[in-house]
Amino acid sequence: MQKKLLSGLFWILLANLIVKPLWLLGIEVGVQNAVGNEVYGFYFSIFNLAYIFNILLDLGITNFNTRNIAQHPQLIGKHLSGILGIKLCLLALYLVVTFTVGALLGYGSREFGLLAWLTVAQFLNSLVLYLRSNFEGLLLFKWDSLFSVLDRVLMIVICGFLLWGPRFSIFDCQFTIYHFVYAQVVAYGITALLAFVVIARKAHFKRLRWDWRFFLVVLRKSAPFALLVLLMASYNRIDPILLRRLACDADAGVYAGAFRLLDALTMVAYLVSVPLLPVFSRLCAEKKGVTEVLRIVFWPMMLFAVGAAVLCAVFAEPLMRLLYHENYEPYVPVFRVVIFGIIPIGLTYIFGTLLTAGGHLRQLNIFAATTLVLNVIVNLLLIPRFGATGSAWASLTAQSFMALAQLVVAIRLFRLPTRAFLVPAPHNIYREITLLLKTNNKE
Repeated sequence: MQKKLLSGLFWILLANLIVKPLWLLGIEVGVQNAVGNEVYGFYFSIFNLAYIFNILLDLGITNFNTRNIAQHPQLIGKHLSGILGIKLCLLALYLVVTFTVGALLGYGSREFGLLAWLTVAQFLNSLVLYLRSNFEGLLLFKWDSLFSVLDRVLMIVICGFLLWGPRFSIFDCQFTIYHFVYAQVVAYGITALLAFVVIARKAHFKRLRWDWRFFLVVLRKSAPFALLVLLMASYNRIDPILLRRLACDADAGVYAGAFRLLDALTMVAYLVSVPLLPVFSRLCAEKKGVTEVLRIVFWPMMLFAVGAAVLCAVFAEPLMRLLYHENYEPYVPVFRVVIFGIIPIGLTYIFGTLLTAGGHLRQLNIFAATTLVLNVIVNLLLIPRFGATGSAWASLTAQSFMALAQLVVAIRLFRLPTRAFLVPAPHNIYREITLLLKTNNKE
């Protein structure tokens, strides 16, 4: 199992560390510089509304499917044919709720026009994530690595051509935020189609199965996952929405620009959690201990997170100048606060994944709901006075609370040896690495 974990981490980190930084720090920065802070802030706030409610496209099915297929791989054919039908039904629910909330927020034709395309992109992205969960559950990490970056590779090619490519007559027009959104729709669509073709062959898929009893069973079992994803998406993505309501589009754009590098670094923590969920799920199903796996990922994650946060805070000004050129100054104070969120986010991706695999969703949902309330309260208090910087402090406060709560509960529920695990002596670390290398050589 340790060999599977290390293999999965290697392939998915290799693929994503090549592609995702180019996307986040090249294409997204290029788009924001091309359209300006105000337009990008407008896009970012509407994108986050579509993102928050994309849980209605999934209702926790992806996490449920990863955990269930990891424990019962023989069910993949039944699940694929049944769950694809559920996804189509959930699309209608997602559209109704998202557009209703948009109307309540006072959206006009300009906002709804962008929201319509973003909901299509979110549906296709949700479909890709579900199809990838089948590869993860089967521990086919090489296939998962490929499809984890294919959409971004396609977006880089399309947006790169539109931003910096040769200007043929039919493309000789100013780049707009809609070009960016259209590129997402096309890339997600191609990736979803190819992922479906591959997994359908492995699952011997024949046709969609409309079994309402199966629908209800899956939705009932995945409901706690759905609530958790909704709450976590809300406290992670509500900041720019509140900024746009309490401040202005420009402040939301500054927050988005400062948040971008954190988003890039967070990708490393997320990628570590992708193989962790099926591995932890398999270990929990076999009633085996998880301490050995935790030791492999905990210290590298913390060294990376703390080191990255400190270095980025120290060199905040040159980093922001590199990304945003002469307009860098508003980003610096926001970035110096928000970047420290990588530390609690790293802890959350480890211990939150462990608690999810162990089925302790009640505790996670309570923590997530509390975190959301805390985030909203701090935002309401700080945004009117400090703008985007106040929102950054609210985000960091909420993330820290969630991480500490998960850490404490995971230690108690899984009886983790804190003395050996949280503060291991150097010779213990050396012994663990030596044993792991010997095991891999034997295999």
